Amino acid sequence: MRLGEVRDPASLQTDGLRGERFDALVSCLASRTGAPRDAWEIDYQANVQTFEAARHAGVSHIVLLSAICVQKPLLAFQHAKLACEKALMESGMAYSIVRATAFFKSLSGQVERVKRGKPFLVFGNGLLTACKPISDTDLADYLCNCLDAEELRNRVLPIGGPGDAITPREQGERLFALLGRPPRFRQVPVALLDGIVGVLDRVGRIVPAIAVKAELARIGRYYATESMLVLNPLTGRYDSAATPSTGTQTLFDYYASLVGGVSTLERSDHSVF
Repeated sequence: MRLGEVRDPASLQTDGLRGERFDALVSCLASRTGAPRDAWEIDYQANVQTFEAARHAGVSHIVLLSAICVQKPLLAFQHAKLACEKALMESGMAYSIVRATAFFKSLSGQVERVKRGKPFLVFGNGLLTACKPISDTDLADYLCNCLDAEELRNRVLPIGGPGDAITPREQGERLFALLGRPPRFRQVPVALLDGIVGVLDRVGRIVPAIAVKAELARIGRYYATESMLVLNPLTGRYDSAATPSTGTQTLFDYYASLVGGVSTLERSDHSVF
């Protein structure tokens, strides 16, 4: 293992590459919170610096983990990721840009609260959005396949996990079933999020620290109202059938392992509830 500072080009050379030659690079760099400064420093600048260092080390193919939500960019981190994708496509190196859907850990924050007897929280009626969640292992396998599969080279690749797209309400229903309890939901109005964003926006014009919180609130609203599926550019609608699937592990398998104590969840900056 080699540890370095990805924001420092000198560290990339001395601590990372160390004067050696490499064939390929897989970059999973991403900002912790999606706040504007963090996003542009990591999602864009750190990645671009890493691409340049890799090129000098002989790398001819870069696999970049991006996100499926950049199809409809309304947030700072999405614009940073798109700028990074563009820089890679214009770098002269071969690329595979993997736009992954939701991760298991991002959709598991309510397992413990439901186990404690609390209702499952949904925005609106719980049917506003859907996704094809993908496990860390299945995504890692797909990223590795990009290194060898010619058909995955020089392409932007949306990818989800196995099975049909699932809604938040379906997530809650399955979780209660695993616990052997009748489902209980609490609906959170999207208008509440709009109100929070509006207040933070106004205060943020005066207090910069609050402006960051406003962006985080916008991120929350985005995920509450936008599906993590392929967006049909002709209809403007999300399309489950058009969203490719890979792997074998399902979110509900993961829920079962959490409920049974086989797995533990550590989410840190991925926590929502």
